[in-house]
Order: sequence, then C-alpha cells, then structure tokens
Amino acid sequence: MSTETKAQYLIDLVDYQEGSVVSRTLMQKDAGTVTLFAFDKGESLSEHTTPFDAMVYVFDGKAEVTISGHPTILEKGDTIIMPADKPHALEALEKFKMMLIMIKS
Repeated sequence: MSTETKAQYLIDLVDYQEGSVVSRTLMQKDAGTVTLFAFDKGESLSEHTTPFDAMVYVFDGKAEVTISGHPTILEKGDTIIMPADKPHALEALEKFKMMLIMIKS
C-alpha cells in the first residue's frame, strides 16, 4: 500500500527536536501545500507575509500567533486563518505541533 492511501496519525509524522523547529511537507501542489511543524518551547517564526491565505491547526501544546499586531493564544484543537498579505509571526509558549495548510489558488 502506498503512503498516499495509508491512514496515518498526523501528530506522529513530525517529532520534537531540542532547540529547533522541525517541519515535514506532506503535500506540495500548485494549488497549495500541507506542512506539519514541531516547535520546541521558545522557538519562533519571525514576522513575515505571504501572498496566500493559510490555516494553522494545533495538534498539541500552546503557541502565540500574532496577525497584524494582534496576538492570539492557540492550544490543542484550535485553528486560525492567516490572511494573505497580512504580517504574522508565531512563538511556541511550550512545545507544540501544528499543521499549516496554505492555499495558493
């Protein structure tokens, strides 16, 4: 059975690594991408913009996502949309895992 047709537990497809942000791209198409991330506590992504809408879903842990200067605390089970062309940043308040779905078209 190929990986594409095998059921998988997403949270287990990316592991924590001390002092790092670990990512694993599951799908990369012209229309968008699906990427899993594992952040160690205190790790972050600095403020940036993208020309595409993106959705974050938190599998585990706790993070602060700031969009256009407005911080939001996300915990297990939470999701947020990061609109295209709006500055956003992310900081791990504790170890956390997330899925990022970016829609390009």
